Amino acid sequence: MQAENNSRKSQDAKLHFLDYWRIIRIRKAVILVVFLLVVLTTSLVSVFLTPTYSSTARIAIKKDSSDIAGLLGFESAGQYDPYWMSTEFEKIQSKKVIYPVITELALGEKWKERYRWPTVPPIDQLYSRLRGLIDIKQYQNTSFIEITAYSEDRQEATDIANWIAESYKKVRLESLEGYSGSGIEKLQESLATNEFEIAKKQKDLDKLRKDLEIADILAPEGSPRAQTVGPQKLVKLEMALTDIEIKLALAESLHKELVGLSREELRRSAVTLIPNNIRLNQLISGHDVVEQNIINNPGNLGKQSERWTRWLDLREYLNNQIDSELDGILAGLESQVRMLRDQRKQMGQKITEFEKEERQNATRNRPYFLAKRDLEQLTQQGMILKNRIYQEEVESQLPMEAIMEIYDHAEASLRPVRPNIALNVALGVIVGLIAGVGLAFFIEYLDTSVKTIDDVEQALEAPVLGVIPQNVGSLLEEGPDSPHAEAYRVLRTGILFSRKDEKLNTMTVVSGGAGEGKSTTIFNLATVFAQNEKRILLVDSDLRRPSLHKILGVSNARGLTNYLLGEAELDEVVQTTKLETMDFLPSGKLLSSSMGILNSEKMKSFIKEMKGRYDYVLFDSPPIMGVSDASILTSEVDMALLVVQYRKYPQAMTIRAKQMVEKVGQNLLGVVLNNINISQDSYYYYYSGYYYDYYAGSEEAGKPEDGNGEPPKEPSAVSGRQPLDLGRKY
Repeated sequence: MQAENNSRKSQDAKLHFLDYWRIIRIRKAVILVVFLLVVLTTSLVSVFLTPTYSSTARIAIKKDSSDIAGLLGFESAGQYDPYWMSTEFEKIQSKKVIYPVITELALGEKWKERYRWPTVPPIDQLYSRLRGLIDIKQYQNTSFIEITAYSEDRQEATDIANWIAESYKKVRLESLEGYSGSGIEKLQESLATNEFEIAKKQKDLDKLRKDLEIADILAPEGSPRAQTVGPQKLVKLEMALTDIEIKLALAESLHKELVGLSREELRRSAVTLIPNNIRLNQLISGHDVVEQNIINNPGNLGKQSERWTRWLDLREYLNNQIDSELDGILAGLESQVRMLRDQRKQMGQKITEFEKEERQNATRNRPYFLAKRDLEQLTQQGMILKNRIYQEEVESQLPMEAIMEIYDHAEASLRPVRPNIALNVALGVIVGLIAGVGLAFFIEYLDTSVKTIDDVEQALEAPVLGVIPQNVGSLLEEGPDSPHAEAYRVLRTGILFSRKDEKLNTMTVVSGGAGEGKSTTIFNLATVFAQNEKRILLVDSDLRRPSLHKILGVSNARGLTNYLLGEAELDEVVQTTKLETMDFLPSGKLLSSSMGILNSEKMKSFIKEMKGRYDYVLFDSPPIMGVSDASILTSEVDMALLVVQYRKYPQAMTIRAKQMVEKVGQNLLGVVLNNINISQDSYYYYYSGYYYDYYAGSEEAGKPEDGNGEPPKEPSAVSGRQPLDLGRKY
């Protein structure tokens, strides 16, 4: 068995490879044309391109810094910064650097003579052209920058690269000299503004402290905060409240436990529950001794003796004392609980009043502390500015090291860098082959949709019962003499001849994907049945995306879901149409409770009842590969019709849709090819295009040749049906 499976897999793989070879062989003309076009294009372009030379100058750059450590003991220049490097790339290509190069090398005159321009272009146009001839890049994550220039003249490429390096160096030194002095002036201006703001803020703060009577002293070198006992006092009050609550919980627990015990249980448990009551423990111990002596009653001690009487009296006395002590303990616990509750209430009131007072103080003093915070920030900013000015003044006097150095000057190249004819031709060959083969397979991939009747019948092994043209609307609006109506009459005839039993009169139309025209097909099919004087019920069972009510222009507020959920009777949801013999049942609103309702027993009973009331019952359904509703509905009706849209979905999807119909054990009558452009496809023109010519000629004559153009009326498929009451409001 394993060997058979391996052999089958090997055969499938071989056929798969042969399919690829077949595509290449069939599309060899496309592959060859694309290959030759790409190779010839790249070859001709490479041959006729003017040779271009390049030359590269290498420079090292760094951030502005002195050769002596800064005032704070470290270099002012930071670590490697890729953003700073990118900024320098743009500076090298800026007009400030490039314009002097254009002027020094007289590039305008040279290019005017070389390219035979009538005049020298403006310098901004020369700048744009020169910028396109240079390439600035970083060398392997270092501070080295390579400036590469391209030109048809090898010496010109060398001069451009060297002059750009020199111009950039000059611009950086000039900008550095003016930066230091202007920077110190700006810092001094900021410091003066800061000192003015500090004096103003200090004056305002003193006024607020005096007005609000706040005991807070702002030291010259710091910012001590106002001392307050509020938080400490609040913590103490909360701790006291916690202590009271703990004591109260213990007292309440003990009191509850003692009260719940009987007198005998209370005596037995008193030593354990109240261990610290010495008197109670002594009374209970004495009682136990007396009780033991009474129990042990020696033989020489008669019950009527004086000694026996004293023991009994002592036991009664101890019992009374123990009861009295227990009553006192319970009363004391109850009093303690009341006292602790009163203390808890008083402490809670103290905390509430204290918090309220603190909030009032905080609100009243808030402007002062906000102003004080602003003053602290201004003071800190002033200290920073003073330190920075001092640092800049010292560092401006220190000698500066080289911020840019040219390490490698550009040299003239001996060979052009482009075009590389051999490389271009090799790339053309590779790209041509890839593009040609790819285009061939792409065309073949796009060619997998359904295109002919033979495609459908071979792939699905099912007959094509009808071919529907493009732009078909509602046959109720177009009328029975519409050329489109004949296509549906042909479909109706195919259905009648394809069904195996005349009692089969419930049918649904399904499709593999959305938008293939199943709703229009079921509606127009119901119309042609009704126009042939058959009693028809059209049911919109696409609960998720109903559309038939839009075609008929009726409301979808109540329908199939309301009937199946028991919210309405059948005569309340079924609606009449323009055709006397066709009724319509909309889907109704889909509620969360309606999910899976098509699989209910009431749905099956509904279908059974409608089979006896109407000649044909037609159900619209969602795509069978989209939701489970279509499969459920297909399994409950007698017949199914598969709609396939022309040149829309791959054949694999259509095959899968057919398999899903057969999986639920349904009778697939056949396939409908929909949305055919008959005017552009000669194959379908010979199949159904003559209908249009035929009806055009009939209309000129005034009427169809055979009266109404209808096929012979078939006999009623179901006997013993209930008569259709056309006057009834459904």
